[in-house]
Amino acid sequence: MNEKKKILILCTGNSARSQMAEGLLKHICKDKFEIYSAGTKPSVVRPEAIKVLQEISIDISNNRSKSVDEFSEKEIDYVLTVCDNAKENCPYFPARTRIIHRSFEDPAIVVGDEETTLAAFRRVRDQIHEYLNETFVEVIS
Repeated sequence: MNEKKKILILCTGNSARSQMAEGLLKHICKDKFEIYSAGTKPSVVRPEAIKVLQEISIDISNNRSKSVDEFSEKEIDYVLTVCDNAKENCPYFPARTRIIHRSFEDPAIVVGDEETTLAAFRRVRDQIHEYLNETFVEVIS
């Protein structure tokens, strides 16, 4: 029996971009891969990330922010870094692990009222979704 390939999506805080990417990729790929997300400096899942994914019927409300260290013993096939900081601070993975980088702006740093911040999260959600659908899925297939 073939074991599913494992994908780790890595960001700094594992609070927004990597969480949204995990939810989106699970939705896109269904059960084809084991998909995880983590951070080099984990914090908490941003409520805005939860909200903008709920808008497209994806539920990440039970997700938690995880440290990349939790995956040190797991054989990972692909690491997708979604911010430059995570790329620069990416821990060592065995040579067989393919590391792919695509940086997205951090919606968590946008200052403003609720509609302004949600607009930033929606924009980044849509950019991540487009990248995963049009580029990343082809690379890992």
